[in-house]
Amino acid sequence: MVFKRRDRRSVWKATAGFFWPKGGWTRAARYVQYRVTRLPDPPHRIARGIFAGVFVTFSPFFGLHFLLAASLSKIMRGNIVASLLATFVGNPLTFLAIAASSLQTGHFLLGRGGRLPDEVDRSLAEKFGGAAADLKHNFLAIFTPEQANWSKLIVFYHDVFQPYMIGGLVMGMIVGLAAYYFSLPILMVYQKRRQAKLKAKWIALKQKAAVDDAKASHSASEG
Repeated sequence: MVFKRRDRRSVWKATAGFFWPKGGWTRAARYVQYRVTRLPDPPHRIARGIFAGVFVTFSPFFGLHFLLAASLSKIMRGNIVASLLATFVGNPLTFLAIAASSLQTGHFLLGRGGRLPDEVDRSLAEKFGGAAADLKHNFLAIFTPEQANWSKLIVFYHDVFQPYMIGGLVMGMIVGLAAYYFSLPILMVYQKRRQAKLKAKWIALKQKAAVDDAKASHSASEG
């Protein structure tokens, strides 16, 4: 399996590895590049997978990026493994920039200006916390006499989720297409070079086998 580990990590180590992979982010990026370029699929299918993975990282559906990337890649007939690897674009080093660009674009398209409103910018964490509190309260209200309250969720939807979703679609499309058109020629060149090397290696092995057969025939005839 592509993502299966030989050693099981504790929850703490897995969490720490999410924010700072073993060997650093540079090594992690090189690993992703290595895996993507060696995928056994035509370049255009791999590039479609990369587009799908990059595109969904701009969506506000955190925790579902793998599932969304794989589903979109399948619909586009892209490489699913490439789409999963491409979600690496969304990581703790880039999430802030992705969220800011998506929110700003969303607020601009909704006619709320080209930047985050000051009240949203200052209380973003508070709105996430309020939405989570409403969800918890409303879930418990199913089993208790308490009344459901949607006020904080409505505020969260209006100020955060809606602009993030709209802006993320636009920014995801732009960055995803850029990733597609950037990766496609690189993959084509890489695969051609790899095929040429494998062909040269196969020819060399075939020539060596022919020489060995000739030597064996010559030795047999002398014997």
